[in-house]
Amino acid sequence: MANEIWTIKRCLEWTKEYLAERGEEHPRLSAEWLLCAATGLARIDLYMRMDEALNAAQLETMHAAVVRRAKGEPLQYITGSTQFRMIDVACAPGVLIPRPETEMLVEEVLNYLDAEVLSPEAAARQRAELPWNDEVEQARKAEAALADERATAERRAANLTAADEAALGSDVLGSRAYAEELADREAEEAAAQAEAAEAAEAEELAEPELDEYGIAIEGSADHEASLTQDAAALAPAEPRTARVLEVGCGTGCISLSLAWERRGHVTCTATDIEPRAIDLATKNRDALGLTSDEVAFSLTNLVSSIPREKWGTFDVLVSNPPYIPTDVMRSLPHEVKDFEPELALEGGADGLDIFRRLLNAAPYMLRAGGLFACELYEGALDAAAELCRQAGLSDVRIVCDLTDRPRIVRAIVTEPKQRQ
Repeated sequence: MANEIWTIKRCLEWTKEYLAERGEEHPRLSAEWLLCAATGLARIDLYMRMDEALNAAQLETMHAAVVRRAKGEPLQYITGSTQFRMIDVACAPGVLIPRPETEMLVEEVLNYLDAEVLSPEAAARQRAELPWNDEVEQARKAEAALADERATAERRAANLTAADEAALGSDVLGSRAYAEELADREAEEAAAQAEAAEAAEAEELAEPELDEYGIAIEGSADHEASLTQDAAALAPAEPRTARVLEVGCGTGCISLSLAWERRGHVTCTATDIEPRAIDLATKNRDALGLTSDEVAFSLTNLVSSIPREKWGTFDVLVSNPPYIPTDVMRSLPHEVKDFEPELALEGGADGLDIFRRLLNAAPYMLRAGGLFACELYEGALDAAAELCRQAGLSDVRIVCDLTDRPRIVRAIVTEPKQRQ
């Protein structure tokens, strides 16, 4: 056995059959994941290199991984990573594994930020009608007409030989001589149009006309002020950086995705009560090349570490809190119940224990019009939405996941609070 050659193909087929016999739901996919982790290859590369033999170290790694998977340990813990939206996220025991449903939570936040914070209505401006616009437009049309005329002449001239030109005469439409004449005319007219446009612009932007005593003649200052307003209307709106507060960050996948997908436009403050989560999230941030100014992680209970001067400054409070009802915890799959941290899963009798505390904090953390968004247990969304309404939040909505199950509650804080 020690001298046997184990190719990628043989290892893939053996692992698939071994895991299938032990109840693996997707044995081939699991075998591919484990082989990719052991060899460092992408899934497509496995099929391009089926006849390649694994070395001793790869075989040892693969054997240990298959044993762990056969016992029900999540693939993400075994391989050490998973993909979340546009980023790769390191995973480790003791920290909740990111779920596809949470990708939708990020999408909801991004939709809100794009519509309400990062793309203000002032950015959609029409061109102001400045005094010289008509002159410039007329010059542009004349220039285009002249260019069309020249192109026609050149096409005709290209089909004429020197003998043809001599026979037809130098004044015939389409001759090379005529094309050259058009070129000269075009250059002269373009120069004249440019000079006229510059003169008109200079006249409109000139200093106000003064009388013999140095006092501005009536109407001149008003005209200059009008031009200043027009110029200001053309200037793009100054972009604003969105501020996001995430509670219970785990691997950091939510905050890191927001900062990564809107880099330079979103900054995040993320908290967690689990030291292993903060360490892992920091590792993931560093791997992406993001800075602590872009995503800051804090070890704390909910929002306890948020400085008072930052209260009421956030545009979004987002969370994927522990939300599995206590009774439901008993029926969770083996690989979730026995391997993932209970602290990140159980949400009390109705799954809303932590949600209630976040709802209480939202009006203090968010500015007026700020978004409060949480991923929750499918059977608790109606109750959560009603709690939001009772708390005075507006535009309360329930968002379903890709399997059409209620998954996210989102609402707007209309009246921020200040704690005395």
